[in-house]
Amino acid sequence: MSTTAGPGFDTEALRRGIEGESAAPLLSLYARDAEVRVVDRYDQPSRPKVLHGRDEIAEMLDDVYSRDMTHRMTRCVVQGDRAAFAEECTYPDGVRVFAESMLSLRDGEIVEQTMIQAWDE
Repeated sequence: MSTTAGPGFDTEALRRGIEGESAAPLLSLYARDAEVRVVDRYDQPSRPKVLHGRDEIAEMLDDVYSRDMTHRMTRCVVQGDRAAFAEECTYPDGVRVFAESMLSLRDGEIVEQTMIQAWDE
C-alpha cells in the first residue's frame, strides 16, 4: 500500500496524516501555494470548489477533522511527480464517504490536488 517516491514525499506520512486525529499532520504535506479542487454533488465539474493556499486548505481540513468520523487511506500509487490515493471515511451512524484524489508533487510537497468525493444520503 505504501511507497516512498520523489525527494521527501512519503506515502506513509500521507497515510498517517489522513488517518490522524487532527488536520495538522495532513496540512503539513501541502506547499504554501497549493491548490485543491473538489468535485462532488454540490461542487460539480463545471464549477468545482477551488481552494488556494494552505490557509484555505486548512479551513476545509479543520472542518473535516472536527467531525466524529474515521478516515482510512485504502490505496496509494506514486509515479514520479504524481500520486493518486483513495480514502474511505465512516461516521458513527454508518454513513460512508469515498474520495479519490490525484496529486501533483513538487520538492516532496503536494502542490495540486483534485478530489472527487461521494457519500451516502
